[in-house]
Amino acid sequence: MRLKDKIAVITGSARGIGKATAVKFAQEGAKVVVCDINLEQVNETVDEIKGMGFEAIGFKMDVTNRTEIDAVIAATVVQLGRFDCIVNNAGITADNTLLKLTESEWDRVINVNLKGVYNCAQAAAVVMAEQGYGVILNASSVVGLYGNFGQTNYAAAKWGVIGMTKTWAKELGKKGIRVNAVAPGFILTPMTEKMPEKVLEMMKDKAPLKSLGYPEDIANAYAFLASDEARFITGAVLSVDGGIVL
Repeated sequence: MRLKDKIAVITGSARGIGKATAVKFAQEGAKVVVCDINLEQVNETVDEIKGMGFEAIGFKMDVTNRTEIDAVIAATVVQLGRFDCIVNNAGITADNTLLKLTESEWDRVINVNLKGVYNCAQAAAVVMAEQGYGVILNASSVVGLYGNFGQTNYAAAKWGVIGMTKTWAKELGKKGIRVNAVAPGFILTPMTEKMPEKVLEMMKDKAPLKSLGYPEDIANAYAFLASDEARFITGAVLSVDGGIVL
């Protein structure tokens, strides 16, 4: 198992890509810390992972609330002794074209998808620097790389995540910390369920592989980047998109 005995904190992991990542990490031998804003869903995910015979604990955590983040990091260290990896997966959408985008829609997405990643990574980096090792994995998107109609706020946040990833890789490498990002394409999650069926079909047809992705496809990428197999990879952005941007 490539993540045997590693400890991983995964934000937004009560459903979708985050949940698939929590399950994958557990299957690969990691002790998983499930974090999400919905405590009921957190508990359901923890119970599901434990039901598979793996180890997991869970916390309610809002990535825009630094007090909650610090408490989760501290509790993880107290209960599990340390932690090796954080996956900054939590994210939301509030789509609108530029001419209609409201300040509230802009602020909500930036606060969760950009500042939330900064909040969690900084809190994690403090502990990892003291340990002398760690892995920080951030959720970007092909939208951050290439833009997308009606997603000014989302594109800005996900592009910003790439900039932070590369900056942190330069800053934290000497402390034994690797920092990478994954840029998913269109993945079948509760988030994409909001999109019209004709749009999803168009995206499927546009991709060379003629398919949309599954949460497990992204989870597999995170598992690789978290493992020792990726020990010489930092500052990278791994696109997992079925070739849709080619």
